Formats: sequence, structure tokens, C-alpha cells
Amino acid sequence: MQIASTTASTGQTSSSGSSDIAKLQKQLRELTEQLKGLASSDMDAKAKQQKAKLLQAQIQMVQAQITAIQRAQQQEQQRAQTVKAEGAAASAAQQQKAPSAKNPPAGLGNNVDTYA
Repeated sequence: MQIASTTASTGQTSSSGSSDIAKLQKQLRELTEQLKGLASSDMDAKAKQQKAKLLQAQIQMVQAQITAIQRAQQQEQQRAQTVKAEGAAASAAQQQKAPSAKNPPAGLGNNVDTYA
């Protein structure tokens, strides 16, 4: 039985996650086919039952791995959106600060004409 590992690093999760999911889905199809084919095999009943339990356990493990990879991808997307939103908020705050520094607020001394 193969167990795929997932990496939680920034770019690697999303790029390798899709290929990992594809491999796991292929493995899931193969295990399901083996389970279906087990019904028509010429094994004795006890051996079939043990083999079916083994295949079902493998199927559950593969499904859990797929779910874990999808969850990691979703968390990475949420983190990227949060970083993007924080960057946009910081940029907007910086733009709001900039005009106030260039144009001081109007007061009594700012609009007085002086003649010599």
C-alpha cells in the first residue's frame, strides 16, 4: 500500500497537491475495482471477507489522504487571500496618510496673505 505525503509549504501544496490527488484518485479506482472483482473470485468465504476488509481499510485511508490534501489546499488559499487583503488594507492606509502629510489641514494661519 502506498501512502502519499503532503507538504504544507507555500507553493508546493497547491502545485503538487493536485497531482497527489490525481494519483490518489487513480489508486482509489484501482482499489474499488479490486473490491468489486473480489465477489467473482474463487477464494473461500473467509479469505474473501478478510481481503474485503483490507481493501475497505485501504480505500478509507486513501479517501482520508485526499481529504487532508484538499483541506491543506483550502487553508493555503484562505491564507493567501488573507495576506492579499492585509496588503491591500496597508496600501489603502498608506494612501490615506500620504495626502494629509502633503496638504496640511486648513487653519487660521494657512490662509493669511502677507504683504511687506
